[in-house]
Amino acid sequence: MRARFMLILSTALILGGCATVRESRLNPFNWFGGATEEQSTIVAVGRQTADPRPLVDLVVEMGVERTPGGAIVQATGRPARQGFWNADLVRDPATPGESGVLVYDFRLAPPGRATRVGTEPSRELTAGTFLTDQDLDGVRAIVVRGAQNQQRVSR
Repeated sequence: MRARFMLILSTALILGGCATVRESRLNPFNWFGGATEEQSTIVAVGRQTADPRPLVDLVVEMGVERTPGGAIVQATGRPARQGFWNADLVRDPATPGESGVLVYDFRLAPPGRATRVGTEPSRELTAGTFLTDQDLDGVRAIVVRGAQNQQRVSR
């Protein structure tokens, strides 16, 4: 009877300690936390970019999902009116990843004609990109920028 009690007690203590692994940095599902919103720090200068598409007006949501061999960065943006298309996350060449921060611009193509404003959910677009484990080596944060704000996910 005593041996059975000790077995049950030790099993309960071991399983109780598993909760700390769930929140630890050893768990790959915790490598990137939730996104935080920041004001955009883009300065309007006469710099020519390789992509002529404008930035999305507002980055609504951002997340990083771990996958085998890397991670998927996904962002949802809301332009000022309906009709925008060809949404893409474009790596900013002016910010190399040496500082541990990957910066992506949320770019999309404008409509060819005047369109209605519409409701906010009808204007939302989602874009994503895949990063390999080699791309993520040394990365501490990922930033997705829009015209009015940016979202940041940190390890």
